[in-house]
Amino acid sequence: MANFLQLHFLTAYAPSNLNRDDTGRPKSAIFGGVNRLRVSSQSLKRAWRSSEVFERRLNGHLASRTQRLGKDLVVYMMESKKMTDVHALKAATAIAGVFGKLKGEKDAHPEFIEQLAFISPEERAAAFSLADRAIKGETVEPKEDGILQKADTAADIAMFGRMMASTPKYNREAAVQVAHALTTHKSVAEDDYYTAVDDLKTRDEPEDMGAGFVGVQEFGAGVFYIYICVDRDLLLKNLGGNRAVRDAALAALVEAAATVGPNGKQNRTVSPAVPMPVMPWARKDRSSRAAWRRRFSSQFPKVASAPGPWKSLRNSEIALMQLMVPVGIANIQ
Repeated sequence: MANFLQLHFLTAYAPSNLNRDDTGRPKSAIFGGVNRLRVSSQSLKRAWRSSEVFERRLNGHLASRTQRLGKDLVVYMMESKKMTDVHALKAATAIAGVFGKLKGEKDAHPEFIEQLAFISPEERAAAFSLADRAIKGETVEPKEDGILQKADTAADIAMFGRMMASTPKYNREAAVQVAHALTTHKSVAEDDYYTAVDDLKTRDEPEDMGAGFVGVQEFGAGVFYIYICVDRDLLLKNLGGNRAVRDAALAALVEAAATVGPNGKQNRTVSPAVPMPVMPWARKDRSSRAAWRRRFSSQFPKVASAPGPWKSLRNSEIALMQLMVPVGIANIQ
């Protein structure tokens, strides 16, 4: 039986626009026959992976997701003052090409990788080691097996996985599954009509008495249910058996998920929020999203009859959740 860890969060967000779609509106989904606000799993993972929490707990064990490895290599080799720009570019494109198809000679940045590549610290070090050899005048012929890794200490790759279309044997299956966050209730995006006034406009300009600018921003508010499932055995495998990094990665994930969220429109809405409560549950993977498909009831089920993590609720947490828990939560298995 797989060694799973589940994390359940309820987080209340005041009016904000955490994660917007192509039209600028908060993302949404139909669930249980009603419209819910949504925050994509990609947005959540990006916020956690780039957080101060990950940097502090996983320093030296974080990958870079980038197209710009070739550019970094060119700059590095040119700074040695031992290579011409032509030779530096040739060597850089050869090395960066191991991570995927490059933009090509007709592009303004031919050394850029076409797709974003998730590059571990060990792989980056191997790439720059080849650059050092090129600086010394050696002929560099990069090979996949000499740079790419199937397992290393890049905790974020181990957790969230990666896909390499041109070299699929170096793909990593994600050990951490993150569901899209949904509001536990019906919620729709609202329009915020606003005007901006020209400070230097005077009453002596009757032909232009209106605002200097008129616009609309969208926002939404609600209680979001966030679900995370971690396959601890797969996480350990992805890290090459390094238990110390595995444990640090789990600690970083729990802390970041509990303290860090997407920061869209942050200056306008000041949206950071703390979940209430956090529910860890060590068992096989199972989300509780279906429990939120029905309307709310002000009657909270007896904790004694609630299975799993809900039994651990403290009285203060119960009070906070009185109006948040839907009908049927006592039946979660």
